Amino acid sequence: MTETNGYDWQLLERAAQQPVRVDTDGDLARLCQYWRTLPMVALDTEFQRVDTFYPIPGLIQLADDKRCYLIDPLSIGDFAPLAALFTDESVLKVLHASSEDLELFLHSLGVLPRPLFDTQVAGAYVGWGFTMGLQRMLEHALGVQMGKAETTSDWLQRPLTQEQERYAALDVAYLPAVCLQQRQELERRGMTAWLAEEMEALLDNAVDRDPEGWRYYLRFSQMAAVPPHKMAALRDLAAWREQVCRERDVPRNRVLRNQQLLEIINRWPRNLDELTRVPELKRRVVREDGQAILEVLQRAVLEQGQRPVEPIPKPLHVIWNKRLKRLKAIARECAQQLDMAPEVLLRKRDLEALVRSRDEAGDYHLPEGLQGWRREVVAERLLAQLRQFEQ
Repeated sequence: MTETNGYDWQLLERAAQQPVRVDTDGDLARLCQYWRTLPMVALDTEFQRVDTFYPIPGLIQLADDKRCYLIDPLSIGDFAPLAALFTDESVLKVLHASSEDLELFLHSLGVLPRPLFDTQVAGAYVGWGFTMGLQRMLEHALGVQMGKAETTSDWLQRPLTQEQERYAALDVAYLPAVCLQQRQELERRGMTAWLAEEMEALLDNAVDRDPEGWRYYLRFSQMAAVPPHKMAALRDLAAWREQVCRERDVPRNRVLRNQQLLEIINRWPRNLDELTRVPELKRRVVREDGQAILEVLQRAVLEQGQRPVEPIPKPLHVIWNKRLKRLKAIARECAQQLDMAPEVLLRKRDLEALVRSRDEAGDYHLPEGLQGWRREVVAERLLAQLRQFEQ
């Protein structure tokens, strides 16, 4: 079997009507041995994340060249064979909009599926559109219309309904065919290596580089001008919340909403009575964590000299309003020439990092996101335009 004469989406569509349940360690191990002989498998997950910090896996779907499978994480005890499949470089793993799936795999299995092919990202490269949903992509690529009736299902219930199983299996049935279409187009455009580079970056970004939350505060750009002691407290309180939520496995909002966190920093309560006056702060939070919150504030004042805080970048000067428009226009021109989504050619975070990279000598430095293939395609033109701004 070759990649081009296998993975018939119509065959897999029919197979999805009666997916194969995988709910024993022995069945999973046996199937993983077979899947590791194939050039590719398609993957998806269903999970619940309402009352927890980490996603609870309810189902792992997989499509191979003949069937669709529903792996039951509530029944399987030994995931080592699946982890071995995920790390087998000879088998391409195809997913759509994979970021949440990658987070679940890393937390639940301790590994990421590589090599990875994300059909949503690939769609942006081949001109299908940016962040295209699976329904629209299937209609575009295969002329298939798929409903989303089970989107809000309870995937932790057992037994699953026949409709749930069918819906879950269809989510992977079409992905191999879409992948093969996109790979052919990527090769025609000379973008195969570009997407492979993007996939490695996607996998790298899936790894949590700040598990204790010490850099979470940098997201609050509206707090860039607060005094140093409040900046230190913002850092420490955001980190405290992150650590507490992970330890208790509860959502961040269950402890402190972002707005409440910022209100605490701005109001600076000195005792529990003042803390209770923070708008919409639940009494349960004050009762259970109020003293700990106050201690974070007090400690930030005492230790700010010992633990310097990295300032939050201030908003760019208004002079950059027109300049950013020009830089974005350059990216759009390049993207139009390549017939690809401009958002994937120049990402907002990379553009801002480039603008902020100017050193004392007046030179700009390309951030990591504008290295690789983007350097030649768009980054050098951006640097040239930046130099013109300085003239």
